[in-house]
Amino acid sequence: MADSSPRVWFITGASRGLGRAVAEAALARGDRVAATARDPGTLADLVAAAPERAVALRLDVTAPGEAQVAVDAALAAFGRLDVVVNNAGFGLLGALEELTEEQMRRQWETNFLGAVHVVRASLPVLRGQRSGHLVFISAAAAISNYPGFSLYGASKAALEALGEAVAAETRPLGIKVTLVQPGPFRTDFVGRSLEAGAATLPDYEGTSGKFRRLVESTRGRQPGDPTKAAAAILAAVDAASPPLRLVLGKYATDKARRRYNAGLRELEAWEGVGASADY
Repeated sequence: MADSSPRVWFITGASRGLGRAVAEAALARGDRVAATARDPGTLADLVAAAPERAVALRLDVTAPGEAQVAVDAALAAFGRLDVVVNNAGFGLLGALEELTEEQMRRQWETNFLGAVHVVRASLPVLRGQRSGHLVFISAAAAISNYPGFSLYGASKAALEALGEAVAAETRPLGIKVTLVQPGPFRTDFVGRSLEAGAATLPDYEGTSGKFRRLVESTRGRQPGDPTKAAAAILAAVDAASPPLRLVLGKYATDKARRRYNAGLRELEAWEGVGASADY
């Protein structure tokens, strides 16, 4: 049976994209939201729409200690946490050789370690309550990756491995985990949230270069509706038995089916060789 009682949401990267859509959907149904962003001023309209049920908090997930400060502020405002949504992140587009050390480090620190900081800051609260739900916004690139998304896809795949382990560790404590795998949604991801590699090497024009052009051509034409994505995430959080993975959109659903079927075929084709490695 689904649970639709009011909740307290803690959402990173809530100024735009899926984070903003989830915050708006939660507030629209009467929940309370601690919305975070590097610049909390970008959340002023969100708070103004529901001043008694929304707070804007500063949080740069890459800054050590800020996650704990933001979680403490959310607790001071609302007294508990029910759903923690790890949405903050950005895309990094380019072949592995085209990326700088600084870009790769910032990608990892934002998309992966940023979520680690938030989860570690919120888990003591959820453990104490013996309830709560951790939501990780992953990507279709974690289902199977693309040329030109090496570091981005790797950061999301690592996020999913983290979520799987945390789900197993905390299930006996009443804490739930959902990994959200969205396909292309009509947000500003292909824009302000997407950074290009520092170099463009001719040898990769047919692989990562082709993918880069494809991604850029989808701007404003992505098939996914952020409002419907937010509704699906809320439905998963409300469910008595939520999914570990929630695939969003037909593109990602078709991609996941192809990936799983191909993986099973490869496993079966090489099972004899692989199984022979035991004593």
